[in-house]
Amino acid sequence: MSEEQKKMLEQQLWNIANELRGKMDADEFRDYILGFIFYKYLAEKMELYADAILETDGIKYKEIYEDREQGLEYIEAIKDESLEKLGYFLKPSELFREVVKRGNGDGESNFILEDLQAILNNIQLSTMGTESEEDFDHLFEDMDLNSTKLGKTPEARNKLIAKVLSHLDKIDFELENGERDVLGDAYEYLIGQFASGAGKKAGEFYTPQQVSMVLAKLVTIGKTRLKSVYDPTCGSGSLLLRVAKEVEEVSNFYGQELNRTTYNLARMNMILHDVHYRKFNIKQEDTLEHPQHIELQFDAIVANPPFSAKWSANQLFMSDDRFSQYGKLAPKSKADYAFVQHMIYHLAENGIMAIVLPHGVLFRGAAEGHIRKYLIKDCNYLDAVIGLPANIFYGTSIPTCILVFKKFRKNPENIVFIDSSQHFEKVKTQNMLRFADIEKIVTTYRERKAEDKYSYVASLAEIAENDYNLNIPRYVDTFEEEEAVDIEAVAKELQILDISMQDTDDELVKFCKELNIGTPF
Repeated sequence: MSEEQKKMLEQQLWNIANELRGKMDADEFRDYILGFIFYKYLAEKMELYADAILETDGIKYKEIYEDREQGLEYIEAIKDESLEKLGYFLKPSELFREVVKRGNGDGESNFILEDLQAILNNIQLSTMGTESEEDFDHLFEDMDLNSTKLGKTPEARNKLIAKVLSHLDKIDFELENGERDVLGDAYEYLIGQFASGAGKKAGEFYTPQQVSMVLAKLVTIGKTRLKSVYDPTCGSGSLLLRVAKEVEEVSNFYGQELNRTTYNLARMNMILHDVHYRKFNIKQEDTLEHPQHIELQFDAIVANPPFSAKWSANQLFMSDDRFSQYGKLAPKSKADYAFVQHMIYHLAENGIMAIVLPHGVLFRGAAEGHIRKYLIKDCNYLDAVIGLPANIFYGTSIPTCILVFKKFRKNPENIVFIDSSQHFEKVKTQNMLRFADIEKIVTTYRERKAEDKYSYVASLAEIAENDYNLNIPRYVDTFEEEEAVDIEAVAKELQILDISMQDTDDELVKFCKELNIGTPF
């Protein structure tokens, strides 16, 4: 599929999504349209897989009669194969195209709401007791087809849903060509579109693509394969998938997400990008309070945690291996360093992690200052500090930074500081990193080079002299000297202006006399 065809697919999907616009909030109709796309994907993948199995018998899956003995035998055999290979199962009558046909029928036979709701439930139920059960558990729970937001009456809801499904049916996802990432990328495009219109809520589930690209490129420098990648606040999973695009292979994806709806979105996103259910492990829980991958360490870790989120900071955590060595916990009102500590704990000895944080983590004192000093002086894990432009994230205009950590550093005697805050393009109301800006950040970090007004390589001694304050202007001088003012030239300009004003006043007095009216002075 060409770039032009890909963009056409994205636009088609967005146009279909707009069928639901006006019926509900963006984050609500997002769940419906993405859910329908996911159902279509599962159905088409199921049909392709079943047709391949039935090829030697000379029949198609949709042609099987479910009410005949031979048909039931076929279905049972295919079900076992499908649950093993795909992780789920759909009967011929549950395929997307079959539902669309019924929805476009005449009279009572076109009422598909109950059938469709049952099919979405059956997808989950088909996995019960299998290895993929957790990956499909309550995956469609946000799609209430009886919601009055879809229409006041069952008939109105049915009409709208049948229309949306019919439009989707006309789009060829071309799954048989093996270009499954085309659909995956289009799906991510929709997620991004919803995020740009969702304001502050978008921060809960989406990291702008250009920021994801920076993080992914940083943690994959010099690598072609990763055994594991982890995101403790994975949102829609886009950051994990972005890392996979930078290497030839990622063996396993791990993530944790607090928000239930977003957790569902992340699992759908993984499957749509053709990540096998055995290769991803996404959990739904509070990462700091209830970590789900506690015994594991990872090659690469990326994260964009909620900025300065609240957490319990319970003193019991002082005996938690993630925090105990530091002597202090991150404050209740700002969990930024708690996320850093959590990620450090999970980082493999030869691993690398990159985390987006608010600028305050660079210089705030008290417990945060204590933890920052420990990470640099005692652990020597901090490898780079990268300043990003303001207004680059949805829902907040604050400037942010990326901290890069390694447990084994090739350059343990210094830390790289990069100020990319002025390198961006303004697109409508949002600032965006261009590809050249991203490459400049990554190249500067990789080569650890100093550049006037952009980057600086600071020794640990210099950082100690600054009392472990990492505020970027302390290290990267971006001061622009103002052009000298020629006082004599300014004085002459003022004299000329004064004469001109006097001439204007004389002219005004002349006009007032001719009109026989008083002058204004």
